[in-house]
Amino acid sequence: QVQLVESGGGLVQPGGSLRLSCTASRTVSSIYLMGWYRQAPGKQRELVAVINRDGSTNYADSGRGRFTISRDNAKNTMYLQVNSLKPEDTAVYYCNLETWTSNYWGQGTQVTVSS
Repeated sequence: QVQLVESGGGLVQPGGSLRLSCTASRTVSSIYLMGWYRQAPGKQRELVAVINRDGSTNYADSGRGRFTISRDNAKNTMYLQVNSLKPEDTAVYYCNLETWTSNYWGQGTQVTVSS
């Protein structure tokens, strides 16, 4: 079993930045894909960004150019740098880890963009 713990969310003004972190409870050698998702009130959970096994990345249109996904394997941690935040980015942000046989989710971290 793997526990994922997100942190770094908070209240930020439009145009501001945050760095979200997702730390796994142990090293996982069979990671297939890691990603960030978000869910706004009344909406379905949506993909924000993913980082593949080979380190390549993909972004949803909503965050392309503003968000950067990365990982530090030595720290078992994945990051999401979010810049130029907009009110519509307000959501609970979740991290996800997929192995060949399992799928894990964190508990989420709230990001609120408001003046």
